[in-house]
Amino acid sequence: MMNPKSQTINLFPAVFVFLLLCAQPSQATKDSSKGQVKLQNHRVGSSVIFPVSGNVYPLGYYYVLLNIGNPPKLFDLDIDTGSDLTWVQCDAPCNGCTKPRDSQYKPNHNTLPCSHLLCSGLDLPQSKPCDDPEDQCDYEIGYSDHASSVGALVSDEFPLRLENGSTMHPHLTFGCGYDQQSPGPHPPPPTAGILGLGRGKVSISSQLSSLGVTKNVIVHCLSHNGKGGFLSIGDELVPSSGVTWTSLSLKPPSKNYKTGPAELLFDEKATGVKGVNFVFDSGSSYTYFNAEAYRAVLDLVRKDLKGKALKDTKEDKSLPVCWKDKKGLKSVHDVKKYFKTISLRFGGSQKNGQVFQIPPESYLIITEKGNVCLGILNGTEIGLENYNIIGDISFQGIMVIYDNEKQRIGWIPSDCDKLPNVDQDNGGDLSEEEAYPRGFGLIGELFTGTDASKNKKDGEL
Repeated sequence: MMNPKSQTINLFPAVFVFLLLCAQPSQATKDSSKGQVKLQNHRVGSSVIFPVSGNVYPLGYYYVLLNIGNPPKLFDLDIDTGSDLTWVQCDAPCNGCTKPRDSQYKPNHNTLPCSHLLCSGLDLPQSKPCDDPEDQCDYEIGYSDHASSVGALVSDEFPLRLENGSTMHPHLTFGCGYDQQSPGPHPPPPTAGILGLGRGKVSISSQLSSLGVTKNVIVHCLSHNGKGGFLSIGDELVPSSGVTWTSLSLKPPSKNYKTGPAELLFDEKATGVKGVNFVFDSGSSYTYFNAEAYRAVLDLVRKDLKGKALKDTKEDKSLPVCWKDKKGLKSVHDVKKYFKTISLRFGGSQKNGQVFQIPPESYLIITEKGNVCLGILNGTEIGLENYNIIGDISFQGIMVIYDNEKQRIGWIPSDCDKLPNVDQDNGGDLSEEEAYPRGFGLIGELFTGTDASKNKKDGEL
């Protein structure tokens, strides 16, 4: 049994896996660990497709349903390309869990030792060495919104139906989270955990790739109208043409989907803001610019609104900057004419650059009070320093492709309401009463004021 409370004597020394932005990237492993065998010696070349539920506002997150274990148990997991580790709330017992015990994961002597490749091979400079290679591998992951999860790495079956019609039951490594902390101003998320889809070897996509189940390609398409969308692991849904591609940044090494420098455009005109690196992060509800880029956009938006019907309002606290009309608004389309498209031009010149467009409907929300608010936030103010994040609000209505095989990221406008090759959406739903304005999936040790180790606990399974 795992005890989340700290003990006077630590009978089972643990290695705490701190997942850092500054950690070195690691290549997909040839084998998961001793005792775990590849499913086959060649790639199946198929994909796994999941219906996605959720929205940017008012829920603030997108999630999928995933079966784990034998017999399988269904878990709703927040999709997060900003972190690597998948974890679920764990009945060990659990401290700070939001799910009832019968909806938590129940470990069954399946913890992984420190000698496991995904524990000892993470290349994290601050990981504590194992006193004994057979000690269980514990983790602690902290996020930029000050939330954290502490638990142990475990391995279990993930029953998957592939799009080529085959079914597989790979054993994958994930976190059995027995201590969840959400010290911020918002309540903890109602989902059972996180589906980590970052670039590190512990991410689910990397593990499936190393086992030969799918290629290490992630595709998500988030709907504008609150219908959710779809998520795919594998490359079957990648269009053969029409995709705009830009290279992922390899210097300095990053486990996040960070692009090369971009120029910020407003209404297709230069703003003077250049050399801005962006992280594509489905674990962030909103988009975050550094102080310079944020101020440039806000000044231009306010300049356009002078003399218009929309007026600043401080009464609506949904987001930092909001405007009200003479009558309550029902849709972004009611005010779209007052706002311009924001663009990010990657890769250099106007002729050769790759442009990521953010139209008004992809950076504005209409609140429950009938006001319109700016869904681009000042990341510098909340400790993101000079990092810039493209979040869910700006992913709506486009297919985003994270191609780890070719170290690139792509996008193409798409109808995200239609689930490809799946007869019905069984993704379930969460009531709006469980909504929470989520922070961002980027792991937060690098950022000012974030120290997940403050809530460190020791446990044994």
